[in-house]
Amino acid sequence: MAGVTETGAVESGVVGGGSLGRRFGWLWGAYAVSTFGTRLAFDAFPLIAVMVLDAGPAQVSALAAAGLAVGAVVAVPLGPWVEFRRKRPVMVAMDLVRCAVLLSVPLAYAFGRLGFAQLLVVSIVVAAADITFRAAAGSCLKALVRPQDLLAANGRFEATTWTATMLGPPVGGAAIGLFGPVVTVAVDAVSYLLSALGIRAIGGGEPRPRRRRADAPGQRAGDLLDGWRYVLASPDLRPLFLNTVLVNGLIMATAPLLAVLMLGDLGFAPWQYGLAFAVPCVGGLIGSRLARPLVARFGEHRVLVTSGVLRVCWPVGLAFVGPGTPGLVLVMVVEFGLITSVGVFNPVYATRRLELTPADRVARTLSAWTISGKLTTAGLTAVWGLLAGLTGTRTAVALAGVLILATPLLLPRRHHAPAPAPAAPAEGR
Repeated sequence: MAGVTETGAVESGVVGGGSLGRRFGWLWGAYAVSTFGTRLAFDAFPLIAVMVLDAGPAQVSALAAAGLAVGAVVAVPLGPWVEFRRKRPVMVAMDLVRCAVLLSVPLAYAFGRLGFAQLLVVSIVVAAADITFRAAAGSCLKALVRPQDLLAANGRFEATTWTATMLGPPVGGAAIGLFGPVVTVAVDAVSYLLSALGIRAIGGGEPRPRRRRADAPGQRAGDLLDGWRYVLASPDLRPLFLNTVLVNGLIMATAPLLAVLMLGDLGFAPWQYGLAFAVPCVGGLIGSRLARPLVARFGEHRVLVTSGVLRVCWPVGLAFVGPGTPGLVLVMVVEFGLITSVGVFNPVYATRRLELTPADRVARTLSAWTISGKLTTAGLTAVWGLLAGLTGTRTAVALAGVLILATPLLLPRRHHAPAPAPAAPAEGR
C-alpha cells in the first residue's frame, strides 16, 4: 500500500498544524500494522520453501512467479468491480481474506501437512487480494486528504514502509531461529486482522460511487481494459508506467536468487540475510523525508527523473557479494544507495500518478498498473530462475543489474498537465 491513494473530495478531515486528520491517521495506522507484519515475514515463502521443503532455485522462482501471475489474472475483473463500490468495505474484506489464507500455513505446518502446492495457492490468493486492496486504497487516500497534501501523505507511507523493512526482517529472522520458519506468517496474518479493524475505525460517511453513462452496466466488459487504455493513452503516465513496471520486475526477479545465493551457496544465517536488507532501510527514511523539500526546491519532474535514474545504478553490485562480513557490507552499501533513491522516487511517483488520474478512474488505473507489475515480475522471475539454472545464480543477478541500467530511457521527458476532470456523473447505483 505504499503510495496508496483515493479520489473524490469527501470530507477530508484535514486539520491545521501539519496534521492530515484523524481519519487519515486511522488509515495510516492500519497501513503501518499490516506493513510491519508483512516485513516481519520478509521472504517467508522462499525461506519456508528452502528450509522446510528443500526447494531449489527453480522451484523458489516458480513459487514466486506463479503466485504473482495467477493472482494477477484472477484480479483482472476486480478493478472495475471495485471502482463502483464503497472502498473501505472492500479493503476490510481483502484484509480478512489475507488473514484467513495465511493462517492456513502455520496450521498445516503444525499438523505436518504443509506442501509446495499449498504455498502456491496461498500466494495466489494473497496476490489477488493485494491487488484489489491497493486499487481500493488508492481511491481511499485521495478522498481523505486534499490534493496539496498527497505528497506529504505518500511520504508518510513511504517512511513507514522503510521503517518496517528496517525493523521487521531482523526480528523475523530471529523469530524463525527461535520458533521455526512459519511463525512470522502467523504474525503477518494477525496484522491483516488488525489492519481491518483500523480501516473500520476511520468512520464517517462514504458515498456510493456513481456510474457515468459511459460506464453503464451493459458496457462492463470494456471496463476490464479501461485502466490500461487510460494509462497507455497518457503521454505522462505511459512512460512512467513502463519504467516502474520494468524496474520493479528486474529488481524483484533477483530476490529469490539472492535468497538462494546467500542462504545456500554462501551459508549466511537467516538473521544475517535479514540484517543485510534491513540496515540499509535507513536510506528509505532519509529519502522519504527528502522528497517533499526536494520537490519544493527543484520541482516535481526534475526530482522524479533524477531519483529515477539514481535508483537503477546500484543493483549490479549485488552480483559481487561474497561470504562473510565483506559480503554483508557489500549488500548493505548497495541496498542503501538503492533504497535512498527509491525513498525519494516512490512518493513523488505515487503522487504524480494520482494527480494525473481522474477520480472516477483511480481504482481501474491502479488495478491495471498493479496487475501489469505483478505479471511482469512473475514473468521475469520465472525467466531469471531458468537463467540461473543455465548460467548460475550470480551470472543471472549480474545480467539483471546490467539490463536495469537502460530503464531510465523510459522515464518521462517532460511533465504534461493533468487530464481535465470528467463530466459529472449521471447515473447512480
